[in-house]
Amino acid sequence: MFFTDVMILILTAAFLAAVYFFIYCYRGASWPKSIVKILSVLLLAVAGYLGGAEDLLILALGLSAVGDYLLSRDSEGQFLVGVAAFASAHIAYVALFLTTSGAGLHRLSQADLFIVAGLVLFGLFMMSALYRKAGDLRIAVCIYVPIILSMGVAALMMPGGYLGVVVAAFLFMVSDSILASEMFLLREDHPLRRITPFAVWSTYWLAQAGFLLAYPVNL
Repeated sequence: MFFTDVMILILTAAFLAAVYFFIYCYRGASWPKSIVKILSVLLLAVAGYLGGAEDLLILALGLSAVGDYLLSRDSEGQFLVGVAAFASAHIAYVALFLTTSGAGLHRLSQADLFIVAGLVLFGLFMMSALYRKAGDLRIAVCIYVPIILSMGVAALMMPGGYLGVVVAAFLFMVSDSILASEMFLLREDHPLRRITPFAVWSTYWLAQAGFLLAYPVNL
């Protein structure tokens, strides 16, 4: 069996994601860490481009790779720009989901509306907690919360056949929630900090790969 260029890129991205998970995700900033992290998502964007994926999907993956670089450098200034990059990626995902044929508010079932209500309550809780704990970054992170939640709502509005998008969107929200808790809510000696880096990275990368694979891509 011959692998296409797209499949090779996806498998390479998965390999680098595994390297990051086992070697780098729990360590401090370094150039090898940044490079491995960036390529594990950037190669997904390239695979999408070569495979004829939607432009908005490629844009969202590319913006996420930019955000990965900026957040990997452990600089407050770069962190803010990184948050902006990820916020832009989420907006691109929202636009992608809502412009997919068959998407719309009429797709939301009663169960979906309960989920949306739960997301809103959770978002308000996180914004309240982060506003009190995030210091000078409180405004940026509080603005970010409704943006990523809007991605989850947009995913629920997708037509049938796009369950992978919904799963990926919720994995992304889980990842960002854990990251925000790790950065601003958990004390330095909290035992959960031993596993949060692994949880953040695994849910995040699986979300990005899930978005790519949920849309038609020529493998």
